[in-house]
Amino acid sequence: MFPSQDVVKLILRDHRIAEDLLRQLRHGGPSERRHALRDFAQLYLAHVRAEEAEVYPALKRYGGIDNGQIRRGLARHDEGTEALLELLEADERSPCAWDARLDELVIAVTDYADETERTLLADARERVTRAGRTRLGAAFARERAQQLRVCSGDVDDVRRMMHG
Repeated sequence: MFPSQDVVKLILRDHRIAEDLLRQLRHGGPSERRHALRDFAQLYLAHVRAEEAEVYPALKRYGGIDNGQIRRGLARHDEGTEALLELLEADERSPCAWDARLDELVIAVTDYADETERTLLADARERVTRAGRTRLGAAFARERAQQLRVCSGDVDDVRRMMHG
C-alpha cells in the first residue's frame, strides 16, 4: 500500500511514474521499450479506471468541483486511451511511425496530467477536507490495485477500455 492515502498525492505519484515510463519509451532499447510500454499501459488503464470509478463520482458529490472539469477529464482519458491503442498497434519495425505514435501518446498524457493537476486536483485540495481526501485515496488505491491485478496492459485490454 502507499504511505499516504491522500487521493491528490496518489494521483500525482501515478503521474510521475507515467512520466518516467514515457521517458523509458522514448530513450530505451527495444527490450526496455517493450517492458515500459506494458508497464505504462497497465498503470494507465488501472489509473483511469480507478479515477472514473472512485474519484470523479466523489468529486461530483463534493460541491464546488466543476462538472465541466470532470467531463474534460473523461474526454482526456479517452484521448490518452486512443493514443495508447494506436501505439500498441503500431509496427515497431517502422521506427518513424512508432515514434510518431509515441509522440501522440506523450502529448495526450502529459497535457492531461498537467491540466488535471492545475484544475481538478487543485480544486480537490482546496474543497475536499483532508479526511475526505484520505477516504477517497483509500477507495482509489483499492480500485487501482484491483485493476492492476486483472489488467495485463496488452492491446486487448486497451481495446476493451475503448469499446467497453
